[in-house]
Order: sequence, then structure tokens, then C-alpha cells
Amino acid sequence: MLARTLLSIVALLVTLTGCASTQEAGDGSDAQTLTFLQVKAAPDSFKGQSVVFGGKVLTGRRQKDGTRIEILQLPLDRSMRPGYDLTQSQGRFVALQREFLDPATLPPGTRVTVTGEVSGSITLPLDETDYTYPVIDIKRVQVWAGSEDVVPRIRPYMGPGPYWGPYWSPYWRPWPYW
Repeated sequence: MLARTLLSIVALLVTLTGCASTQEAGDGSDAQTLTFLQVKAAPDSFKGQSVVFGGKVLTGRRQKDGTRIEILQLPLDRSMRPGYDLTQSQGRFVALQREFLDPATLPPGTRVTVTGEVSGSITLPLDETDYTYPVIDIKRVQVWAGSEDVVPRIRPYMGPGPYWGPYWSPYWRPWPYW
């Protein structure tokens, strides 16, 4: 009886693991195969394909057909967060949200990760020239704000306390200890 119960539990776990793997592969595998440079070079040839790009919001504008967000592309890290080094950018892209999205919720400087489909390109003025932006129809926007967007820092040791050394201590108190 115990062996049959254990066998049933193992079979259930194997089945659930297989379902989870299939769903994950269907959700993100296509998006990981296209790079930003590929899409930027020929956006019309990738229409309908899924992508995941990230970056820093430059502008957001409400239009008749939705909200247009101009984003400075930045490479994503392992957790799909855009980096901080602006010199690593490979260009700009436009993300379109067809439903209502208030641009005030994505002010300039906000870091985002956009999951969506390539819908082509758009040429808009950029300073004194025209720039061709790849256009992504948004399926999901991850906003990296607040504590998630803060670069981790090591605080310097600020004076005598119960712990001597180069690291910050949450137990630091001015001398003497009483």
C-alpha cells in the first residue's frame, strides 16, 4: 500500500514537472532567440515574432490608438532587468500599448522590461535627423522601480563600534558603549 502511494506521488510530480516545462518553453523560448540588433536591422522581417527587450524610458505619449513609449535599449541581466551603463545601448525602440496606459505611470528614467511582438518599424524625428525605431506591441511591461532599481552598495565603516573592520555594522554606536 505504501509503495503504491509513493509511486502515485512520483508519477504525479513527474507529470506536473513536464507540464510546467512545456508551458515555460512556449512562453519564453521564441523571445530569447531574437537579439535587439537583429530586430533593429530588419524589423519588418520579424513581424509577429516574440521578443523581450529592456531599457530606460525616454518619453511616453498618449495617442488615439494607444500609448507610445520611446525606450533606450539596454542589455538585460539574468533576472531580465535592464543594465545601468547607458554606453551599452544598441539603440532605441518604441513600445505600443493598445489599451489605455497613462504615460505618467512610466516617467522618463524608469527602467522597464517589455515582452511583446514585433509589429514593424516607425520613422520619427530625432534631433536633426530621422531615426527608424523597431516597434513592439506590448504584451507585458515589467517596471523596475523603488528598491528593485537601487544598485546594491557596501556602506563604509563609520567609526568605532562592536565590530572593527571595513564593513558597515547595523550595531554601530558612538563610543563608549554604555
